[in-house]
Amino acid sequence: MNLVKTAFKTIQPSLERAVLIVDRAFSGYVQPRRARGKLILQPYVGWGTPQHVELTGRVLLPRTLAPARKGDRRWQNARNMLRRLLSREVAGVKVMGTLDGVTVSAVSDSDGYFTLNFTPSSPLGGGWHQVSLKMEGREVSAVARVQVVSAARFGVISDLDDTVLKSDVTSLPRMLSTVLTGNARTRLPFPGVGALYRALTRDGEARNPIFYVSSSPWNLFDLLWQFLDYRRIPLGPMFLRNWGMDLLGGHGGHKHTVIERIFERFPELPFVLVGDSGEKDPEIYAEVVHRHPSRVLAVYIRDVTEASRDEGVLKLREEVRKAGVDLVLAADSLNAASHAMAMGLITSGEYRSVLTSVARTYET
Repeated sequence: MNLVKTAFKTIQPSLERAVLIVDRAFSGYVQPRRARGKLILQPYVGWGTPQHVELTGRVLLPRTLAPARKGDRRWQNARNMLRRLLSREVAGVKVMGTLDGVTVSAVSDSDGYFTLNFTPSSPLGGGWHQVSLKMEGREVSAVARVQVVSAARFGVISDLDDTVLKSDVTSLPRMLSTVLTGNARTRLPFPGVGALYRALTRDGEARNPIFYVSSSPWNLFDLLWQFLDYRRIPLGPMFLRNWGMDLLGGHGGHKHTVIERIFERFPELPFVLVGDSGEKDPEIYAEVVHRHPSRVLAVYIRDVTEASRDEGVLKLREEVRKAGVDLVLAADSLNAASHAMAMGLITSGEYRSVLTSVARTYET
């Protein structure tokens, strides 16, 4: 296995260059033809401060996806998943967005992505706002949501797979079965995660923001958003990855980059970091604590691996503790909630809500 990994790392740069050349040639041929057809706007979730907001989205050819239902057959879910993954992006399309009376524009790139940056004429209030989107020269419009962070006590940065929803990333066969044949209604959250996240993001009248950072491709955005909404898990901006060669390089660099961006955008805001032991979240978060010890209130790692992996995580816990930050290896949401209550991040009543939620799950 190590020899295979070493060989792959050796040829990866050449492989990426070859794929890029083929992709550019293919795009040069197919993009002008795609642009002549019917197009749609796929906005993601914007985020920012009262003074600056960023919104990313994508220009795509339409795709037919049936609404998710609990009773859907596995083959129906697999068909929808295949349609998501085989998205047909369109480059060179000008997109205009309007937020609080301010209109900006951007042109979609070779993968169909566009990014709009807003500087409001007057500071925006904290909370959710809407952006109206239009496509130049076409009767195509959409509405996007943006989260503006103003008066928050702290923020939450969370992984998704095997942290919020069960994905079995430690077993490739089970992961493929779960991801490819499930939908937003059939995918399962971990017990108590909704109650825990509602407690962490609720702080009197102010709302503590939550950001989801995942290695899942942007093609799965709609499924993940619907899952969170259906399971009453707090919504927030997602930072996913581009489908393609980017996904082969591991997710450490992606998460580090996103977390640094969030920390830079909100320099006065401390954060709770939540992940799982299945991949590299403990190492990534330990490095974040090393770089920014005063910015991290606590690290919660969901334990989804065997004892041998736990030993490594516990060693990281000792390193993190030297910086004055607790890393909690949590068997379930209740362990994390107990620590959060002790730190004053959630109330005793909110802790009881998590307890009730976890108990209810195990009773069914």
